[in-house]
Amino acid sequence: MSKNVTTVSEEGYASDNEIRDFDLTIDATGEEGPDTLEALLAAYGSCYVPALRVAAEQRDVGDLGRVEIDVNGDLNDDDKLAAVQFSVRTDADLDGEQADDVVARANELCKVHDALKADLEADITVES
Repeated sequence: MSKNVTTVSEEGYASDNEIRDFDLTIDATGEEGPDTLEALLAAYGSCYVPALRVAAEQRDVGDLGRVEIDVNGDLNDDDKLAAVQFSVRTDADLDGEQADDVVARANELCKVHDALKADLEADITVES
């Protein structure tokens, strides 16, 4: 099984992405849509929500209720992502040990978290 996205840019730095029946515009300049790092951070936070929910169930914490994540990406001097921080708020009342257990399991479950490993690189071919 694989996931497929088609990215097209007619000119400039904005790209239209076809994802199944959905369209998403991402603009490296941030003028016509979220920029590339904002899109990555949004995908990371969006992936982490279900990971937290499943982790909470698996660690017998129960339903988290409303989950809100503020995702912050620190940039280095080259405007590349240097660090990411999540500030997570839930309706559930978790003690420190429960929170640590849920986060550890969520880190194992989150597919975007896993994909951000240093040894994952695209295999690229160019056709003219």
